[in-house]
Amino acid sequence: MQHKVIDAKDVVIRFAGDSGDGMQLTGSLFANMSAVYGNGLSTFPDYPSEIRAPKGSLSGVSGFQVHIGNTKLSTPGDFCDMLIAMNPAALKTNAKWLKRTALVLINENAFDATSLAKAGFKDDPFKELNIEDRTIIIAPISKLTEDSLKDFSLDSASVQKCRNMFTLGMACFIFNRPIEYVFDYIDGKFAKKHPNMVEPNKKVLKDGFNYASNIQAVADTYIVEPAHLDKGKYRNITGNQAIAWGFLAASERSSLPLFCGSYPITPATSILEELSWHKNLGVKTMQTEDEIAGICTAIGASYAGNLAVTTTSGPGLSLKSEALGLAVMTELPLVIVDVQRAGPCTGMPTKTEQTDLNEALYGRNGESPIVVMAAHSPSHCFDMAFQAAKITLEHMTPVILMSEGFLGNGSEPWKIPNMSDYPEIHPHFVDNSVETYYPFERDEKTLARYWAIPGMAGFEHRVGGLEKTHQGVLSSEAENHAMMVRERAEKIERIADFIPELVVDGNKQGDLLVLGWGGTYGHILSAVSQVREEGRDISFTHFDYINPLPKNTKEVLSSFKKILVCELNSGQFASYLRSKFPQFEYIQCNKIQGQTFLVQDIIEAINRI
Repeated sequence: MQHKVIDAKDVVIRFAGDSGDGMQLTGSLFANMSAVYGNGLSTFPDYPSEIRAPKGSLSGVSGFQVHIGNTKLSTPGDFCDMLIAMNPAALKTNAKWLKRTALVLINENAFDATSLAKAGFKDDPFKELNIEDRTIIIAPISKLTEDSLKDFSLDSASVQKCRNMFTLGMACFIFNRPIEYVFDYIDGKFAKKHPNMVEPNKKVLKDGFNYASNIQAVADTYIVEPAHLDKGKYRNITGNQAIAWGFLAASERSSLPLFCGSYPITPATSILEELSWHKNLGVKTMQTEDEIAGICTAIGASYAGNLAVTTTSGPGLSLKSEALGLAVMTELPLVIVDVQRAGPCTGMPTKTEQTDLNEALYGRNGESPIVVMAAHSPSHCFDMAFQAAKITLEHMTPVILMSEGFLGNGSEPWKIPNMSDYPEIHPHFVDNSVETYYPFERDEKTLARYWAIPGMAGFEHRVGGLEKTHQGVLSSEAENHAMMVRERAEKIERIADFIPELVVDGNKQGDLLVLGWGGTYGHILSAVSQVREEGRDISFTHFDYINPLPKNTKEVLSSFKKILVCELNSGQFASYLRSKFPQFEYIQCNKIQGQTFLVQDIIEAINRI
């Protein structure tokens, strides 16, 4: 049969199966080969919350969504053009994401009576899900994988682990992907430790590709041409990788060694893991026994003259709060990365939300102002990690950098920068020529205290959790405490002079301003663009800096009749803006489902106004 090749502007593919079916790897490989091909790209891994959910259960489904296009993409897509479902549970949990024109590929061998019943199906899953009108390819993937590998001396478990390569081969044919990239990956992964798995995986991949090319069910294939991106060298990067590399860059530009003390916590762990690979760059990492030890080791490293960071998620940020107060009181440089997840408590540890904002702003005892920043895309995480390090070192204050599970695990193409384009970072060290050193004597412009580290003769001093005078003398005097509280707060406010002002996308004044913060950026931008295509005039701005707010915030807000605030919580940023600028009315668009916004969610909110 002659297949028709359709030139598509963009396509969304969703890989779904049990945790052990390798769907995260399959999706990552499809995304990476698309990045190498030159497509615009955005991904969204959707992990199950249970580590070892029962096989075939709805709670154990693992998904990975890939959006590829011939232009730069800002979201992983609302609904999918193709769903690969390795079992009935994967089909049931993901059928709601199918477009009307979607293609569905299922593993026929997994759709037995037991698995259907476990997923809650009575008889015909397609009829019960009302998806009979989709193009459905029913392929005996398990049996075909066994046939493909019958000449290899592999046990049954090893054979079944190769099923994902068969499905990847089929997807490569349907979307005209170059499978040579996967061959290179297989060589790199198995050549040294498991050389016996190299040829089996390559054969299964090719057999899947050839099977799709020969079956009559695949009527059309699709081609997505490379995107016209700015010239440069690109790679696919996740948000957590980007944060780690942003700190590496800041370490280079500040000429300070980098230290990370952290306790592993989903979804932030991979930042610590990534940094641990770079001992050759002078990075020191310490996996501690708990969250409190993580931040305390970082504070100690900061006192000793390191660029110190600690990484966590919401529950860990709670545990770090007392030590954060110590960092505020001692006025030491420290970056705390919070990769947010759905809470409270353990909540849904693999799902994304923006519900830690109040905790970041206010979650400490006493008057403890801290700089709060937020990255808005996986690649933007690099720049914000660099800027967080620059602010903490030059202004002598802890900084909380907010990310989200969606950003940390998601990926997109990243143009590798030239480090000469990034500014030098000047840690606020005391001048060696100073005759008398007072630890809380301040810079007149920034109010930052001067940093003296152990080993500097003549600069011995005390810092700690008790209030002190400018000279570093313990004090419980009311007037001194009030003065130091005011100065610490004013120091944070003055940082507004060193951060970018808000940029308005669209008209600088008008009827409606849509705004957000953090990982909602791409979805809001896409929604606003679609509404503008309908002839409606709306504007958009996004907050990367939350405390302090950009200097022109009041000016921007006052230029619009209505303000729509979109965030993945119950309205924390909207409430924060109300406390700062109560004269304006804020309309809220909120979602608390452990999922990102759909672009359609925001369009509907705009339409309601």
